[in-house]
Amino acid sequence: MCKFIDKEKLVLCALKAKEMSYSPYSSFNVGAALLTKSGKIYTGCNIESAAYSPTNCAERTAFFKAISEGERDFCAIAIVGSKKNVPADYCFPCGVCRQVMAEFVKPDEFIVLVARSVDDIRKYTLEELFPYHFKM
Repeated sequence: MCKFIDKEKLVLCALKAKEMSYSPYSSFNVGAALLTKSGKIYTGCNIESAAYSPTNCAERTAFFKAISEGERDFCAIAIVGSKKNVPADYCFPCGVCRQVMAEFVKPDEFIVLVARSVDDIRKYTLEELFPYHFKM
């Protein structure tokens, strides 16, 4: 478990990642910032496809980037999202993203931050959001 999580910094990183979103079909931009136990932050945005099923969520983009670079120990993720030119609401991870997270973290220790802004952040454990994840 991480000793200190700078929630505001993580949300700022997610907000910056949200600007990179490729969402021409839904116009719903999502950004995520994933914190490793070593203190490194990996960001991701949602990337849509006209066929929809190849679309990738911001959370999985961040996880896959980190995992592809050898990271395996994670503390927290911040997620932000909204339609273009619409005030942000809390953007929770989808079920697929929750399952991917559960593959690589201890759900009762991993922190999920959903935010409207750096001043409006909600904190959950993955276990709270996904108590019955698939386990092997």
